[in-house]
Amino acid sequence: MSSYIDGFVLPIRKDRIDAYRRIAHTAGGIWREHGALSYRECIAEDLSAEGMQPFPALLQLSPEETVVFAWIEFASRAERDRINAAVINDPRLACATPQSMPFDCARMPYGGFDTLVQR
Repeated sequence: MSSYIDGFVLPIRKDRIDAYRRIAHTAGGIWREHGALSYRECIAEDLSAEGMQPFPALLQLSPEETVVFAWIEFASRAERDRINAAVINDPRLACATPQSMPFDCARMPYGGFDTLVQR
């Protein structure tokens, strides 16, 4: 069975990682409660990419910033749409607006993906 993935990458100031971790921990629990199969948020550890486009260049990071790479797994696109609608309406996330986030939402690449290979 192939799954559907929402993926995103965000630049975040290093001094805001703990604040973001708290938000992500709460959000991940809410997504899972509403039916997401898995929820992962990863902080950059190795951003060197010789011969490739590194995330810092792609996101135009300042020296004070690093990268969060994240994805949410769903059983299908239909499940993703249902779950995301439920999450958006969940009152526990009512305070999570773009203005309240510890990062710039406008700089966050995001998209939905069909699984191409799953092993």
